[in-house]
Amino acid sequence: MENQNSAIKKYLEAGHRLTAYTALPLFGCFRLAARVSELRRAGANIVTEWGTRNGKRWAIYHLVKRGQKCVSK
Repeated sequence: MENQNSAIKKYLEAGHRLTAYTALPLFGCFRLAARVSELRRAGANIVTEWGTRNGKRWAIYHLVKRGQKCVSK
């Protein structure tokens, strides 16, 4: 079985965006920010965007590949 970091990295490399809410059922990951931090330290270029609704705020992570410009939506 692959570990959470490699599963999350593959998911992001496939072009998906990830939030803590979606990471729990997909990967059983309760601490997505910690996994993202570890992946960043390993060299992954993961960008954080912020979603907001009804006064609540959450992180949305996605991967920017080398040579690709980061364009926030």
